Amino acid sequence: MRSAPVAVSASSSLPHLRPFLSPRTTLPNSNLSFRQSYTTRSDQPRISCGATQTSTNLLPSLSPEIVVREARFEDAWEVADTHCGSFYPNYTFPIDLLLRLNRFVGMVLGFSAPPGCMVSCLVAVRCHEIRIWGLDAVFGFNRGYVAGVLTIDTLAEFLPRKGPFKHRRKGIAYISNVAVREGDRRKGIAKTLVAGAESLARSWGCRSIALHCDSENIAAVRLYKSQGFRCIRVPENAQWPEPRSIPGTHFNFMMKLL
Repeated sequence: MRSAPVAVSASSSLPHLRPFLSPRTTLPNSNLSFRQSYTTRSDQPRISCGATQTSTNLLPSLSPEIVVREARFEDAWEVADTHCGSFYPNYTFPIDLLLRLNRFVGMVLGFSAPPGCMVSCLVAVRCHEIRIWGLDAVFGFNRGYVAGVLTIDTLAEFLPRKGPFKHRRKGIAYISNVAVREGDRRKGIAKTLVAGAESLARSWGCRSIALHCDSENIAAVRLYKSQGFRCIRVPENAQWPEPRSIPGTHFNFMMKLL
């Protein structure tokens, strides 16, 4: 990550072949829509739930919207492209294409997780929509494109095991692979993704949420602190597992109570 810093990305903690979708996903007809979607206006970041309020203008207005939801089958390539474009921006053809294909195949194939563990990928999708005054409805004419991605799980792979038998820690959600396309950064997308992850973690019954962040990525550290995350001091010489990354990368371990 030192060679390819990303302004709003958390650690790239999962290997290339590790996919985004939950093992419970049935492809390609699975319905992974969020029950509550989170929207943000590009000019004024905010989070809202439920129906979008109609415009007060008499004429229809055209405005880009960001909707955060769980990933679908048709998002697979754009998720791979967003991830690789953020974490590996300096690679050129054919390596960049191979990285994207690698990530794409991993997402489509899915993977198995231990019983009781949850895994999901959230996407921030930019859609152009028409709002008509006087109607409590929004009409979309474009499927949109993936502007940002985030992975959340309860695998506890990067948390210290508990007790002499090294049991997995429960009730803690873990965020990784936060990536936003370069042209969509600094518009509140990462914050909205994190808010969506927190809501999903609560629905899973988690009591806290954690992540690792490159300590030299000042923008990312500030982002998470503004969302209520706090740096947790790791005991010196503690054998905590850390995200797989470039050797020499130092991480802040950050956590937030839900």
